Amino acid sequence: MAPLHSLNPSSRFKTCALLAIAGILAAACAGQSDVAQKMIGDIQTTVDAAAPEAAKYVPDQLADVQSKLGELKASYDKKDYKAVVSAAPPVMSAAQGLGGAAAARKQLIQQGFADEWNTLSSSLPPDASSIQSRIEFLSKPENKKLTSGVDLDAARSNLSEAQSLWANAQDASAKGDLEAAVTIAKVVKSKLAALAASMKLDLAQPAAVRDTAPDS
Repeated sequence: MAPLHSLNPSSRFKTCALLAIAGILAAACAGQSDVAQKMIGDIQTTVDAAAPEAAKYVPDQLADVQSKLGELKASYDKKDYKAVVSAAPPVMSAAQGLGGAAAARKQLIQQGFADEWNTLSSSLPPDASSIQSRIEFLSKPENKKLTSGVDLDAARSNLSEAQSLWANAQDASAKGDLEAAVTIAKVVKSKLAALAASMKLDLAQPAAVRDTAPDS
């Protein structure tokens, strides 16, 4: 390009105008770059804060937001800052929604565990008590003929193991870990059911019947 002082006034004006426009465009581009970069950073920070709970309770939503964030970063790398600025707000909105969605899902799951725990904690102790009564009943000399096929020593051992597990379940519940409490309680339920079956005890019968009248 020829030096400005060598150009005629008209050409000099056009050249100055072009340089001014180029400067404005460069400044605008730099400004959009900063804005786009900040938007991406803010979204990343929001996602990182919500990720631990979101990964556990709403993994699909988290993956969707992370995918869209990846698209924003790709646009930024291509210097398409306008696309970033345009697309970032809904992505930020989705990122901000992760925490609430995870909390709602967590509460729903916890309520399910609470309901299940209430059911198990009301049924398992009576079942264990009935099995204990059956063991005591069959241990009496006059009922020896009813113990055919029943290993009372094994029954006592298995009941003791189930009771120990039940204590662990109660401890987990007391600590607020209902998921662990329910998981352990289900193992106890399975053990008690198998133990009752081995002793020909129908836990579905009324207690007054099942505790004193074993099937022959």
